[in-house]
Amino acid sequence: MKRTFLSKRNALLSSANISWGVRAFIFALIILLIRLIAPNFFWFVFTPVFNSANTLTVQSHSFLQGFNDTAVLASRNEQLIKENSALASENQALSKKIASIIELFSSAQTISNGILAGVVARPPESPYDILVLAAGTDEGVKVGMEAFGIGGVPLGVVSSVTDNFSRITLFSSSGINTSGWVGNNNLPLTISGAGAGIMNASIARSAGIAVGDIVFVPGPGMLPIGTITRVDSDISSPSVSLRIQPLVNLFSLSWVLLRDTGI
Repeated sequence: MKRTFLSKRNALLSSANISWGVRAFIFALIILLIRLIAPNFFWFVFTPVFNSANTLTVQSHSFLQGFNDTAVLASRNEQLIKENSALASENQALSKKIASIIELFSSAQTISNGILAGVVARPPESPYDILVLAAGTDEGVKVGMEAFGIGGVPLGVVSSVTDNFSRITLFSSSGINTSGWVGNNNLPLTISGAGAGIMNASIARSAGIAVGDIVFVPGPGMLPIGTITRVDSDISSPSVSLRIQPLVNLFSLSWVLLRDTGI
């Protein structure tokens, strides 16, 4: 019984193998006939599939390229924003320089006799109470010329000069003494440089000098140089000590006017 069952199973398997072999032979024969009769049949049938794949590839590439283009544009926009900001800062600085030049020109009474010079170094870049100007003997600068700021405020004197640069020693420099006047009665006094942009002087207590009074120096005429910011006194002394602050901010100077005052 068992042997009969195995015989039948083997017979069925053999029949199935023969059937699949026949089918494979028939399929291969059909493919061969199609190949002989219509050589381009497969290309014709599968061309739409290939075209669809190519289209999908192109679209994918375009989609990804769009992201790349967006990143590039964003980077360029950021760079342009930075460049615009830098240009705006430069324009603002240039506008301030032009405004200071206009103010300096409008305030100078004898501008035709002066030399306009740009400040290239000021405290703390330069030694305290020293200015370095971008004008020298080539522009007509000479030792002894006086430097003036906005409003015709005296600043100092040219102490050295080269072909293209000059050095200004400010009146606030230690050891520099300048004659001047103070108060409504134009009381004479000697102004002494104390360093770091500060000047000192002393005057009789009876003069009644107070904080806020203006100090003048010759220039020609009487030119304001500073204001009294502190009055120190000692009961045992008949005089008081004055602290004088320049009228011009020495740390933000951009331009000065040089003139030969003959003083």
